Formats: sequence, C-alpha cells, structure tokens
Amino acid sequence: MDDSLISTLLTDLCVIADRPTPTREEIRVWSMSGVERVTFPDSRTAIFKYAVRPFDTESQALRLARTRGIPVPQLHACAHRDGWLGMLMEDLGGPIRDADDLDGAAAAVVLHSARIAHSLPLFDESALCSLPARALDHLDHLRKADRWPDTEDIESALDHISQAATTRAAGTMTAPFGWIHSEFHPTSLHIGPRGWRLLDFARTFTGPGLLDLASWHGTLDTPDPARLRVFIEQYVTEGGTPDVLAQRGGLSAEQWALGWHRMWAVEWFMEQAIRWINDSATDPSYIKVVRRHLTDVLRLLEV
Repeated sequence: MDDSLISTLLTDLCVIADRPTPTREEIRVWSMSGVERVTFPDSRTAIFKYAVRPFDTESQALRLARTRGIPVPQLHACAHRDGWLGMLMEDLGGPIRDADDLDGAAAAVVLHSARIAHSLPLFDESALCSLPARALDHLDHLRKADRWPDTEDIESALDHISQAATTRAAGTMTAPFGWIHSEFHPTSLHIGPRGWRLLDFARTFTGPGLLDLASWHGTLDTPDPARLRVFIEQYVTEGGTPDVLAQRGGLSAEQWALGWHRMWAVEWFMEQAIRWINDSATDPSYIKVVRRHLTDVLRLLEV
C-alpha cells in the first residue's frame, strides 16, 4: 500500500468536503483497504475508508442503499485516485453492544425487502452454476504459474460439484432474491444509541438472500445446518418471506445455503490467490482453506 497515495486521497476528500487537514488513527488496515478515524481541529470526527479494486465501488452502493431506505452511514465525500477509492463517512462511534442473531435477522429482512438496484451486479442461477467451473479456471491459471502443486484432490472435488451444479442450483431465484450484502456478519452490523447501521457494502450484489443468512455465523467453524435453520426461522418471524424456508435443488434451505455459500467462498479465495493478492507466499494458507470449504461443499450439496 502506498502511504503517500492514501494521504493524497484524504487531502482530496477534505477539499471536496471543505474540511481542514485532520489527525488520523488507524482502526483496521490491510493490503487492499483500510479504515481510520480522523479528527478535525474543531474536534469533530469522521471515518476515512479507502480500498482498491475489487472493493472500489462501495460509495455507489452506499448511495443506492440510502435511496432504498437501508440504514447505512452517511457518506460525506468520495474520491478516486490511481485505482483507489477514498471515502469520508459519518463516524458512528463505538457500538453500545454486539449484534446478536435477532438483530441480524431483523436487519436482513430490511435489506432483502429493499427495492432491487439494477446497477448492482446480478448473481442469478447461471452465475451460481458457474462457480465450480470458474474455480477450476483459477486452478488452471495457478498451475500454469507453477503454483498450487499436488492439488488433484481440489480439482476432483470441483469436477464433482460442477457436474451436479445445474441440479443443485435450482431455486436460486426463489424469494428472497434482491439486495445481498455479501459480508453479512455481526461485525458489519453496528448497534448504536440511534439504532443500527449496516457497514461494509464493498461487494454487494443482487442475488439469493440465503447467501447472506448463511454467512452470518462465519466460516471458521464447521457449518451447522441446525443452527442456520433456527436463524432462518427467526428471519421469518421478523417479517421475512416464508419462501425462504422452501427447498432448493432437492435440499433443505439451510443445507443449500451453506453449501453454495462455501462454494462461493472457495471461488473468491481462489480468485484472490491468482488475481487480487497474487502472492505465492500465501498459497499454503489459501489451499488449506479451500480444501476445508470443499469438504463442506461436497457434504452439504451431497455430490
């Protein structure tokens, strides 16, 4: 990350927002994005967020979300420079408590009920079906770069999933189908004294709402269909469409959701490995995660 470029982005934002130069405090920073709290001379604060592709369209998503009535932080200014997005946003302060499952279910209902934004990327049944083939293509590129050796098991698993994809992807367009956060975790739901706000819209798209519900409990633990079933039922209790409980692809809603969410994660990790991160030093950790998720996909999608 170019610190000089990030500083210039902040300067651009301050000019646009007609604010003086602030002091900066890192909150969370990694190679492709960062979040800082900035404090102006009058003691007012804001959040400075910056990101490079593929996370560089969040400002558009935030503006769209506000027009759809989705509670998100206020965007004060945005700017682009050399492929990087910079944003000055409302500082929500620290949360008054962590988000729980009821909070998540209620927030998901609001998000998935919002009017579809046709400018967002569309992730329909054909896109879901294409995930294992796309992952195989990433694997081919990695091998041509003399990376990911001894991964015949990954190739075999992706082949099996690809052969079953058309059958198992059936029902993708069943409601709820619309706004998808794609990073829907408790840490992306800020509970403050003035209510809740959804954060981190960098990868939002139009697609099956079950992917959001499957992501809520994270991917570090073994997928738990029973736990997700309870969460889906909470979603319905909070006003979500009962259609969310319908079977898809010959599987229960929870099994379908977890299986395809893990397949979505596999393709994303493999794309990062060859395209966005593209650092062979990270290969062992990426291979480990991909193998773990593929084991779950084979079990959950019953292929």
